[in-house]
Amino acid sequence: MSKIRTAVIGTGAIAKGVHLPALMKHEDVDVVAVCDIVEEAAQEAVDKFGVPSMYLDYRELLKREDIDAVHVCTGNKMHSPISVDALKSGKHVMVEKPMARNAAEAGLMAEAARATGKKLMVAQCMRFSEEAQCIQSFIDAGELGDVYFGRVWALRRRGIPSWGVFIDKEEQGGGALIDIGVHALDMTLAFMGHPKPVTCSGQAFGKIGNSPGHVGQLGDWDWARCTVEDYAAAFVRFDNGASLIIESSFAANLGDERMNGMVLGTKGGAETNPFKIYSEGHGALLDITPVWLPEVQKYEAEIRAFYDSIHSDSEVPITPAQTLNVMKIIDAIYRSSEERREVAID
Repeated sequence: MSKIRTAVIGTGAIAKGVHLPALMKHEDVDVVAVCDIVEEAAQEAVDKFGVPSMYLDYRELLKREDIDAVHVCTGNKMHSPISVDALKSGKHVMVEKPMARNAAEAGLMAEAARATGKKLMVAQCMRFSEEAQCIQSFIDAGELGDVYFGRVWALRRRGIPSWGVFIDKEEQGGGALIDIGVHALDMTLAFMGHPKPVTCSGQAFGKIGNSPGHVGQLGDWDWARCTVEDYAAAFVRFDNGASLIIESSFAANLGDERMNGMVLGTKGGAETNPFKIYSEGHGALLDITPVWLPEVQKYEAEIRAFYDSIHSDSEVPITPAQTLNVMKIIDAIYRSSEERREVAID
């Protein structure tokens, strides 16, 4: 099997801490180039991982015909333009979550993948965790029955990032919802079978992040520059009659920090954290708690799945259509909050 020649665009923490280490373990992949607008960051990746080529402009990298795939690990603002350009240049693309800043940008990416026939996969790593994989196997076997409701929590008490552009709406598209809520939302929608969202009633609040005098568990942030929400909640309806509730926060006066996806079905329910299956049988109500699960390195698993789809020329396990639906829901929550009403989702 010939090696896939790969490049990484954006060499910040997620690239150096997740993508590049995982790629170095992949026997079928050869990382031939990195790119970053900050020369020191690109050089650090070259030195640390032994990558032979370095670029400061991703357009120059994309001119190389010997590169088969790229990983887009930049800030959210550049996910769509770089991914579209890469797909049109004949490269397969793995892009970090969220897919883009909004559904319009995500739609351009999905269309470019369709038009070029190249693979496009968003790095929604939580689907590859051992808990998610186990719950999905119960669902696929029909043991939860008809899954009709989901609940998503992505809650921090005082977890506003103090670095980067996480508090800048123009750069990121939003705050807690699009940064951490997107993880558990994508996973829970997978449990529900990716139904089509039709309406949403939501509210996003900026109450703590944009005011002084608060504790910062992740360091002190520049509250005067904070333009994103620190808490969001919503109720979403789907075309199959199912529904979902989501809560996500960077900062909120709550006691229970959690990252969790929960679903209810006609035969059973399940949640990832704490991981349990809820069912009934033999005249009893049953809680199923695994005593052991095979350990999965979810970042490595998602990257391997992407390259397996390239080698086999099969559909990526996280499709553009699925992640576009995620972005449509996030868009709708922000729009519902701004308009103070329930909104339709196209």
